[in-house]
Amino acid sequence: MRKVLVTGFEPFGGERVNPSWEVVKKLQDVQLSGVSLAVRQLPCVFGKAISALNLAIDEVDPLMVICVGQAGGRVDFSIERVAINIDDARIADNDGQQPVDQPIVAEGPAAYFAQLPIKALVNGLREAGIPASVSQTAGTYVCNHVMYGLLHRMARGDSNVMKGGFIHVPYLPEQAALHPGSASMSEHTLLEALELTIAIALHTEKDLSVAEGATH
Repeated sequence: MRKVLVTGFEPFGGERVNPSWEVVKKLQDVQLSGVSLAVRQLPCVFGKAISALNLAIDEVDPLMVICVGQAGGRVDFSIERVAINIDDARIADNDGQQPVDQPIVAEGPAAYFAQLPIKALVNGLREAGIPASVSQTAGTYVCNHVMYGLLHRMARGDSNVMKGGFIHVPYLPEQAALHPGSASMSEHTLLEALELTIAIALHTEKDLSVAEGATH
């Protein structure tokens, strides 16, 4: 049976949990839409995160890779459109690194677009009653770093990965309780959203042509 690799991150920035991993770890060995799911936790560390992702790709040999990360302050399930070739860290990573204006890949392209049907995903999630949107920025921290690393490897063509991208998720309720005014999403809803995302992405070859842009 072919496999899909799903990754989440360890906690960072003083948080005790990371919602991406709390949800992703529940998918280990789950069979869904004709594939078996494999999961890995990535370190929230520049450089090491891409190395861990590449090792997981080599071990699992997936046809699709979905990377998931925390975006405290986001209000919905955010499907990322683009990764840019820059590390510019507002806070240090879990190894104390804080790169500023450093390329992820020297001489690499300025950006890569997600290799997922991002608008079909958002439409399907909304139809299921799950708040979702296309995000125009994955930031410049380790999440963007990993997304760019994934898409750069796909562009090189040295794996069997055909589809791949990144999703940002809000805080869990117990995290939001410590950040008054922040939105949250339950583990149950996040898990439902992620399973639906995988199913739609696997079976959608042509994305929807609908407006999901931003004016600012």
